[in-house]
Amino acid sequence: MKYDIIVVGGGHAGCEAAAAASKQGFKTALITSNKTNIADMPCNPSIGGTAKGIVVREIDALGGLMGVIADKSHLQIKMLNSGKGPAVKSLRAQGDKITYPKNMVKALESIKTLDILEEMVEDLIVEDNTIKGVVCDSKKTYLCDILILTTGTYLKSKILVGSTHKEEGPHGETSSKHLSDKLRKLGFEIQRLKTGTPQRIDPNTVDYSKLTEELGDMQPWTFSFDIEPQYDVNEQRKCYLVYTNEKTHQIIRDNLTKSAMYGGYAEGIGPRYCPSIEDKVVRFADKERHQLFLEPESDFYPDLYLQGFSTSMPIDVQEQMVHSLVGLEDAKILKYAYAIEYDAINPLQLMPSLETKVIKNLFTAGQINGTSGYEEAAGQGLIAGINAGLKLKGKDPLILKRNESYIGVLIDDLVTKGTKEPYRLLTSRAEYRLILRHDNADLRLRRYGYECGVVTEEQYNNLLTKEAHIESLTQELKTITINNNNVSKNILSSLEIDCLSSGISAYNLLKRPQVKMEHLVEYLQRDYTPEVLEIVEISIKYEGYIAKTIREVEKMLKLESKKIPKDIDYDKIQNLASEARQKLKTVRPATVAQATRISGVNPTDISILTVYLKREYSKDSNNE
Repeated sequence: MKYDIIVVGGGHAGCEAAAAASKQGFKTALITSNKTNIADMPCNPSIGGTAKGIVVREIDALGGLMGVIADKSHLQIKMLNSGKGPAVKSLRAQGDKITYPKNMVKALESIKTLDILEEMVEDLIVEDNTIKGVVCDSKKTYLCDILILTTGTYLKSKILVGSTHKEEGPHGETSSKHLSDKLRKLGFEIQRLKTGTPQRIDPNTVDYSKLTEELGDMQPWTFSFDIEPQYDVNEQRKCYLVYTNEKTHQIIRDNLTKSAMYGGYAEGIGPRYCPSIEDKVVRFADKERHQLFLEPESDFYPDLYLQGFSTSMPIDVQEQMVHSLVGLEDAKILKYAYAIEYDAINPLQLMPSLETKVIKNLFTAGQINGTSGYEEAAGQGLIAGINAGLKLKGKDPLILKRNESYIGVLIDDLVTKGTKEPYRLLTSRAEYRLILRHDNADLRLRRYGYECGVVTEEQYNNLLTKEAHIESLTQELKTITINNNNVSKNILSSLEIDCLSSGISAYNLLKRPQVKMEHLVEYLQRDYTPEVLEIVEISIKYEGYIAKTIREVEKMLKLESKKIPKDIDYDKIQNLASEARQKLKTVRPATVAQATRISGVNPTDISILTVYLKREYSKDSNNE
């Protein structure tokens, strides 16, 4: 059978890729080895988190599914870093591991141009260095114009517990045994990565009196810009704070060589920013304790997820470790922790569109590209699905810049810097994070989604209305004068504001630290949504910092406009440092700006490259 686009893998990347491709009107197939594992959350049962919550908002702004599904499926939700600046605020929801996948499957099945097939893909059909289809272990063949691989942790996956291992996926499923070998033969560099998951605990065996409750916010939140909150703030499930202690650490130190990682049983490299508990104890030996959380996984079964306690220790050692925790002395372990290692490709072999440089019309997204996390996978899948459709339409790909989205930062980091360990998004990775906020994701990206055909007319019109209201409120605040005669009108009088005898505009008054938008709403002539009030307040309060960031962005965009020809021969550029030459030949950056972000390429190399481009390609206005 022939499809326009085939997506292999039903994880978070595959779901978004398949939906984005089929929404553009292309006949699409999502091929997964087990339909019941579509949108599965084998590790942390949460969506969002620091930086990641903003990614979910961006996915929603671009017409993706994750935000809406998370809003319909969570047990608890809260805004992280709410007491800090707007640049680091992010939503995090405790997802229901049963409800989330069911809602995702329902959403996918509602798309008329999408077929869901239950097969294990083990080979690729490639002709003239161009993808033509896939071959399954059932010997069935499916042809396509474009293929998107989103294989997650299933390429030669291996479960590790101490010195033992099993060649299987997270739930004991069969792993893909041959596909990564095929990719290697086609010219891909294959690397071995590792991640892990902690124990699941019987909630009836926990002494909650010794633990600290972690509650959801009483203010309702949504990831999606298009739906109202789907939950009662008073009925959110509780989480609990737990800490390791010296006894825990001593057990780990005494048994360190028994873990798969420190005992030499693991090949894969683990995530630096989501390490196992034994790795934390070794790397942060000065820490007296480490923070853990007990989190519910679902309303349909009792397991509690012990976040932060990932390990590959043997079962008997895990028993000792868990029982050393205060409140879990008598805890029953329902499922033991394990590490899982798997094959991934070198992301330097990808173009910014997520099409591979090795095989034409082959895209990859998610953990196969070296990332960790559901959100990073979903963001890549969405971009891969959009760009697959755009390529079939004969249009340029959607390449999000670093000043436009965290998704753009993620993809640029992968294709420019590569990764030797599971990559995780952090706010610190985004140099323009003040303008990449939770509140403005739709203003940044929804137009792109509409132009690409994955955002509806209604969603786009809602954006235009919101933009008009933002402009209206901004101008209204400039026309309102606050003075000693009307300051007593509301709560402003309690703030002891001075210098009002001559009057001051509400716009400028809002710049003062003690004044908030809520103090000014009574002066407004019309009602505005909380979202509009928030974004205008942030824009005014941080006006100077935002303007500075925009100036930095403008400098970067000038370098982005300096294109580097695809056929450039770096060996002809004299005086380039040997490391810079090698890195430039490997990455083959599209612009001078991208070249500046390659590790090992220093400012002197950039100057030499720029001079060369001016001299050799002066006829190309893009390089002037």
